[in-house]
Amino acid sequence: MKNHEPTEPTGTDEHGESQAEPSRAREESELDRLERERDEYLASWKRAAADYQNLRRRLQGDIDAAIARQKKELLGDLLLVLDYLDMALATPVTTEEGRSLHAGVEATRTALLSVLEREGVRPLPDEGRFDPALHACVARAEARGREPGEILAILRRGYTLEGRILRPAQVRVAGEPETEPADEEAELPDPGTD
Repeated sequence: MKNHEPTEPTGTDEHGESQAEPSRAREESELDRLERERDEYLASWKRAAADYQNLRRRLQGDIDAAIARQKKELLGDLLLVLDYLDMALATPVTTEEGRSLHAGVEATRTALLSVLEREGVRPLPDEGRFDPALHACVARAEARGREPGEILAILRRGYTLEGRILRPAQVRVAGEPETEPADEEAELPDPGTD
């Protein structure tokens, strides 16, 4: 008894070609098409995932920038309040009631300064040379014994926020006061004379 193994039908078509070969070719082309689709879907998914991550990063950056802008505006307003408290503390006090009020204003100023420092606000140094990145020169004055460009007085204190200028200091600087330009019209000849 012979052992017969199952074999694929080997029928032939009217031209004498085997029917099994086109069937295999169709299966392989179908498999190739499915693999291409799979690869396209995978690539599309990877692009979508990368786009989503980029969008999340961009949105987080936009949110952080908006918060920083709002925080900067609020801190600028609080610095103005601090200026008013400093002006109140600079007023001379002669009565007992005035001293009590002075102590309350001082406590308020200390608390406000503490909050600002906790948020990263730091005052700029009070002395040194004029630096246009840190200071705004609002006045120049002659000062004997002082070098030009040296800060004579802080008119309004400047502050930084996390290492960046929040508000430049307004300063009076040593140097030649600005003079008005000479009247140049007097030197020009009269156009009507020859």
